[in-house]
Amino acid sequence: RGQVKTARRSAATRAVVRLLPTPQRNCRGMAEPKAKCARTDGGAGLFGHITMAPPDPILGTSIAYNADTDPKKINLGIGAYRDEAGKPYVLKCVKKAEEDILADTGKSVFKEYSTIDGPPKLKTLTQKLVFGEDSAAVTEGRIASTQGLSGTGSLRVTAEFIKTFMKPESHVIWVSNPTWGNHNTIFAKAGLTVKSYPYYKPSTRGFDFEGMVKTLKEDVAEGSHVLLHACAHNPTGVDPTEDQWKQIADIMKERKLVPLMDSAYQGYASGSLDKDAFAVRLFLSMGFEMYMCQSF
Repeated sequence: RGQVKTARRSAATRAVVRLLPTPQRNCRGMAEPKAKCARTDGGAGLFGHITMAPPDPILGTSIAYNADTDPKKINLGIGAYRDEAGKPYVLKCVKKAEEDILADTGKSVFKEYSTIDGPPKLKTLTQKLVFGEDSAAVTEGRIASTQGLSGTGSLRVTAEFIKTFMKPESHVIWVSNPTWGNHNTIFAKAGLTVKSYPYYKPSTRGFDFEGMVKTLKEDVAEGSHVLLHACAHNPTGVDPTEDQWKQIADIMKERKLVPLMDSAYQGYASGSLDKDAFAVRLFLSMGFEMYMCQSF
């Protein structure tokens, strides 16, 4: 709750407000009647030069869908389960979890400020989810976790960590072409150099394994970071086979490349939490020191 609240405050600060002169107090209702607050009109002033950000292309598709009057329309924009009426479908397991939380509120669940890096119990549960219940890395305490604002926040925190604490020559990250629309901007804004490796082959509508392998072998410098989609590659939906994952891992191990895995769809690709965690657990078993950005 505290982190959600912080997110809302951050969003609220985008609404620029200018306080008009007043003889006493402020504009919170306790000031004199003449005290007023007003939004800037975009003219002269401290914020007058700021322009409106471009609309998000994915959300823009959703807006266009809502405005479309065709009764046969289908929303293929934002990935979410929906019912026959096109409304978001809330999974039964989600309802059950919310009921359990509500029942435990005031008993074992409290509306208290969380620790800066997230609730300890949550960190352990999420580690086991992605690395496995019996993972030695988990039981031996070899994983450091911190809670972020979903996948986007986790990626930004990781990028800032790399920029702040890793050697300058490693401030390079290779992402697949194509990749999720926000990846490039997140890493670039954090100060990393973003490059791309081949991933999708239009002629076969499949994975360009040969192109990716060739780039990893010939173009990616030692110590560079490589962003890997753990499963359900976004936006292509095309994943390496288990054998291909092993070859990719072998090359990265030999070339001393650093994996940064983004796991946003565990369980959605195959229907199995364990199967979709294959690549993550493979790299862990091979002794990689790596980053994992996990959202669910």
